[in-house]
Amino acid sequence: MPSVPTPRSAAAPGPASPGRILALIAEGAAETRADVARVTGLARSTVSQRIDALIAHGLVEEGAPGDASGARTVRRLRLRSADHLVAGVGLGATHGRVSLLDIGGRELVSRESGIRIAEGPDAVLDRVARTVLALLDEAGRPRTALRAVGVGVPGPVEFSTGRLVEPPLMPGWHQYPIPRFFADRLGVCTLVDNDVNMMALAEQRRVFPRVGHLLFIKVGTGIGCGVVADGRLHRGAQGTAGDIGHIRVGVDETPCRCGNLGCLEAVAGGASLARRLSALGLRAASATDVAGLVKSGDHAAIRLVREAGRCVGDVLAGLVNFFNPEAVVVGGALAAVHDQLVAGVREAVYGRSHPLATQHLIIEPSRTSRSAAALGAGLLATGHVLSPARVDTALAGAVP
Repeated sequence: MPSVPTPRSAAAPGPASPGRILALIAEGAAETRADVARVTGLARSTVSQRIDALIAHGLVEEGAPGDASGARTVRRLRLRSADHLVAGVGLGATHGRVSLLDIGGRELVSRESGIRIAEGPDAVLDRVARTVLALLDEAGRPRTALRAVGVGVPGPVEFSTGRLVEPPLMPGWHQYPIPRFFADRLGVCTLVDNDVNMMALAEQRRVFPRVGHLLFIKVGTGIGCGVVADGRLHRGAQGTAGDIGHIRVGVDETPCRCGNLGCLEAVAGGASLARRLSALGLRAASATDVAGLVKSGDHAAIRLVREAGRCVGDVLAGLVNFFNPEAVVVGGALAAVHDQLVAGVREAVYGRSHPLATQHLIIEPSRTSRSAAALGAGLLATGHVLSPARVDTALAGAVP
């Protein structure tokens, strides 16, 4: 499960606490009480006591003891997910997606719409909150079933506080208390992270569950990288790990919105490509428009996207040598034309990285696609709801 903050009052969960037992059940590592006893080494009486507490708290359910003929059958334990929901929110510069998931990871309903992140937090988050409530109604679930919200945003986030820090694409969002907004409006805990981290989490959990080292490259309005190391998100000391969009590319002098020159985002990002195509007389205001021109067969757009892929690949080649990932996944608005973009990335990476680092390296477009950020945010929220420390505190009566 992803690393998430836990209540300060919660002691570190023991090796076989109720929260740890719930994790075993949720992960499929223990399907019966006998399994739990075998895996944990606890006495059967202790196992029964802790599982009964999880059942009473509505987190676990157990199969019937026998069939109609009275034959003995195994009573299987499973996560009770229907009554516990989370919302995953993926916000981009020009669009947003909200998904409602149960804590078993099943997406119930979702809604995507155009937004303008530059409108500011109050307008955007109010719309998100109303969408969450509408999705609960659509799914036929009460508001009280919502347990947590995860939010992915296109800017640098201090994960411990959930606050953005000087996000270049998000004027008016600096230090805005997103968790407090949703606590006031929806009454639940909210976790906030960079959107590309959420995309990386979704891809690793849903597509590459056996891959421990993965890089997710988002090429949209801007460019970012989500890092999964040893199966867990790597955020770095302050949460800025993976900010590759502001690595300088060669000797390019193109001004970047961050104030520097020649940043990867300024050279190869969707906003930059849109401006260059507009200068040629083409209608392109966003990365999505650029992708549309490529799909229509426009030669200038195809050339620029292929060049952008090579620029991204040049930076990525250094990351591959340094980090040695098993998989590189390319997502974002421009990944919709992955034949051109990924081809450019592969050309540069395979040509410039060490042969040992690329011997078994997978480079492919995202399979979670447009749902990636919202799905990853939902999985982040689920990890919080099911975190052993929080579950133990809840069973002790400290969390409602």
